[in-house]
This record gives sequence, C-alpha cells and structure tokens, in this order.
Amino acid sequence: MKNSSMKKLTYILSLTNYENDYQMEQAHSAEEAAQRCGVELKIFDAENDGILQSQQLLHEIQSKAEARPEGIIFEPAGGTAMPQVARAAVAAGIAWVVLNRETDYLADLRNKYRVPAFSLTSDHEEIGRIQGRQLGALLPEGGTVLYISGPAESLAAKQRTAGMCETKPANIDYKLMKAHWTEASAHKAVTSWLRLSTSQQARIDAIAAQDDSMALGARKAFQDLPEDETRGRWLSLPFLGCDGMPKTGQMWVQRGLLAATIHVPANAGQAIEMLTRAVQAGFMPPEVTTTLPTSIPEIGALGAWQAEKKRILSAGAGL
Repeated sequence: MKNSSMKKLTYILSLTNYENDYQMEQAHSAEEAAQRCGVELKIFDAENDGILQSQQLLHEIQSKAEARPEGIIFEPAGGTAMPQVARAAVAAGIAWVVLNRETDYLADLRNKYRVPAFSLTSDHEEIGRIQGRQLGALLPEGGTVLYISGPAESLAAKQRTAGMCETKPANIDYKLMKAHWTEASAHKAVTSWLRLSTSQQARIDAIAAQDDSMALGARKAFQDLPEDETRGRWLSLPFLGCDGMPKTGQMWVQRGLLAATIHVPANAGQAIEMLTRAVQAGFMPPEVTTTLPTSIPEIGALGAWQAEKKRILSAGAGL
C-alpha cells in the first residue's frame, strides 16, 4: 500500500448507473462519508455496462503510481464481480471493496496481498423473502403478480427472485418481466407487454418490482393508457418496490403510489468509513459485512391495510 500519510487518500466509487434512486443515494452517502473522513472521492457511472465499468477501473489501476487511488469501491454492473480487475488492483497496492455482490475470490486476495479487500452487501435473498411476505399479506386469497426483476445477468436479481419464491404463499403465481434497475427500462418493458394481446387476457392482482424506480416506471406505463375502466383497474392494484430511500420509495408509500417497499440501507458511505479505518490503522476488515433490510410498512400493518381496503370496497359494492 502506498504511504497514505504523504497525500490525501483518494477513492474511486463506481456505481452501476446514475439514474436509479438507490444508486444516487449511494453517491450521496459516499460523498458525506468522504467529507467526514477527509478523503477525496471520484464517482464513476458505469451506465449499466459491465465492460465499460471494467475499462474505467483498469484505466485508473494502470495509471502512473502517483495518480492511482488508494481504494476502489464498486457495485458490479455486469454478471461478475470482475476478479481479474480485482487482482490487478490489489497487485498495484489499491484496496478493493465490493458492494452488494457475493464473491468467491476475496479470500484468495486477502491471503496473497497486504491491502484491504472486503465486501459490504445487502442480504438480497432476505429482501426477496420480505417481498414474498408482503405479497402474502396483500393477496390473502392468492392471485397473480406481475414481477419485474433486474437483468438476467444480475446475481442480486436472481437472489431476490429466489427469496421471493421461498416465502410467497403457494396460491400466488407470478409472471416474470426483466428490466435494468431504472424507471425508464421498466416503463418500456411494461409498455411493450401491454401492446401484446395476451396482456389483455392476463388477470394480474399486484405489481412487484425489485426496486422502487422500476415499480414507478411500471405505474407510469399504466397511467399512459387511455382513461377507461381498464386503466383504473391497473392503477388500483398494489404496487410494491424495494430500496425504500427516504425521498423516493418511502415518500411514494406515504403518497399511496406504492403499497409497500423494502428499506435497503445505502452502504457506500459505510464502505468508505470501513476502508479509511483499515488504511489508517493497517488492519483487514471482515471479509463480508451484511446489512439487513426491513419492510415498509411492517408486514402486520400491510395485512391490516389490505383488510380495510377490502372492507371499504365491499361496503361500496353493497350501496
């Protein structure tokens, strides 16, 4: 590791994109942590492109020694956590921190190189399990869910889907649709699906997305429909998201745009604090640190909300 006392520590934060509200909160939490820790932070946007992300990071790793960062913190945009890039980084004396992705190479890096190498991740399977329980509370009599996941190559998307399937009641089925963690991509996917004749016959009882921005994109696709009973029925369904950032997902629940979300703590700022302590004190953080998600609202409150909604609808039908 370079002598960090000679110059201000510099870190690279590589985000998957800069459209998703969670990624923007990652940037915000990192900037605040960098200011607290007295480090310089450069933020890169991978534009949901794993190849671009690897090129951006390799450019920094292969720069002149005096221009290299002391640490790279990144959330993988592609299907892998870039083991070759990781080895190039630590071999150059650059600390390596992986966000929100399980890896199988960190133990080897930690054994061979004397620079911090660790991961800080959300529990994606537990996120999925919470969403499965939310669906159970919202659809006590069962039904079919339009389920919008992240891209096929995303391990987080696969884990969230697996967790959801683990806890959803057997009387709830789901129709899988894929998007790219952005409002625009979900809007496009749902709009394209609505043009299919099969969508007209589909009986959907809820829309669940693996992040809040995709849930909102789906909702906007239904809002674009002509004003009739079909549009009204779509918009009356419960929409569920994930991430639960205070100014987006949590606010959308309060406004009734979403029935529920899942708060997933932004961890880029925590990663900067952990890395700075490790660099300054010369120790290796734990290989994996996991943050815990929580349901918003609580599952019990969600069930009570759905029961009250059903009571009101039944009373209205009886008038």
